[in-house]
Amino acid sequence: MSNSSVLSTKGQITVPKNIRVRLGLKVGDRVEFVVDGNQTIIRPVRSGPNPFEKYIGALPAFPGGKDEVIAWVRGLRDEE
Repeated sequence: MSNSSVLSTKGQITVPKNIRVRLGLKVGDRVEFVVDGNQTIIRPVRSGPNPFEKYIGALPAFPGGKDEVIAWVRGLRDEE
């Protein structure tokens, strides 16, 4: 299977739909180009798992929301 795209004056290309689907690419996803000998491979950049994922929801929400959190941090820093 061969797919092609035209390079724009800005150095941009359009990834053909069947390739986007195959790679699971969505709008805003990043891709990387890996040079391997005389071949260049395009692949999605996948970040690793969030190391804090297991702690999400461990504590109750901070009362007062974002503004209250900012005030609390400023108080810790003696910025009031």
